[in-house]
Amino acid sequence: MQRREFIALIGGAAAWPLAARAQQPALPVIGFLHSGSPEAFVNLVPAFRKGLSETGYVEGQNVAFEFRWAAGQDSALPELAADLIRRRVAVIAAPSTPAAIAAKAATTTIPIVFAIGYDPVALGFVASLARPGGNLTGISFLSGELAKRLELVRELKLGPTRVAVLVNPALATAETNLKEVEAAAQAIGLQIQVVRASTSRELDAGFATFLRERPDAFFVSGDPFFMSRRVQIVQLATLHKLPAIFAQREYVEAGGLMSYGANVADAWRQAGVYTGRILKSAKPADLPVVQSSKFELVINAQTARMLGLTVPDKLLVAADEVIE
Repeated sequence: MQRREFIALIGGAAAWPLAARAQQPALPVIGFLHSGSPEAFVNLVPAFRKGLSETGYVEGQNVAFEFRWAAGQDSALPELAADLIRRRVAVIAAPSTPAAIAAKAATTTIPIVFAIGYDPVALGFVASLARPGGNLTGISFLSGELAKRLELVRELKLGPTRVAVLVNPALATAETNLKEVEAAAQAIGLQIQVVRASTSRELDAGFATFLRERPDAFFVSGDPFFMSRRVQIVQLATLHKLPAIFAQREYVEAGGLMSYGANVADAWRQAGVYTGRILKSAKPADLPVVQSSKFELVINAQTARMLGLTVPDKLLVAADEVIE
């Protein structure tokens, strides 16, 4: 072989890997849209990734992420959703109600996977749970846990109970949720005192307002904004020695008294599974909405002692976890 032919052969061989890499398709991109802040959900994003991995997708290997966090500013969500669409993401994961509303308004073609604590049919996300019919599907926490949480307040035997209920008026479902709370409370003989807050300053002011009337207990509705401010809320409840019940265990891990509700980490994992299935060409219209079936009661025994409460034995036995 002549020297010129040999050099040409070596040069061509060296170029093969570069050519092969150039021909590889770009990784599909998941747009992740949320109304909160990343530090408040640091334990839940890994659950989403776990579900995604169960379908064979691993970030950096065969899928990429574009995260967009509104940091409690729901008004920023429409532009964040629009930005994801401009980046031509393959699917949008929206595990909060405000984020899912913004994503739905932004696109009718890109698949959207939600994970929410409300009725997706009532919100107009899907035609039915069994047959979503559009470009949205996902996980719903909807169950009877709201009434159950109020019953748990009564079982603490706090006497004739007046319960302060914290709601976020900026949430699209706020008034509907409040009516459900009021109806459930009336059914079991509890009085309700409503406190509305959508900012940290309003949280402080809200506590000052209802403390003048001194409720017997404190009920925090499920909401991404409250979740992102859970340390502030728990500290205020503890400072004023208010027995409080929450929707999610993360509040109890931060020092709250008690929680009953869906296992949100498992719901996010399921959302990851659905996102992976869509990347494998499943259509949202054909994927039934998953109704979360894992609910848990978590009690912080240390907080109970600090509040001077004796938690009934039957609650301690029923608890999925007691934090000492």
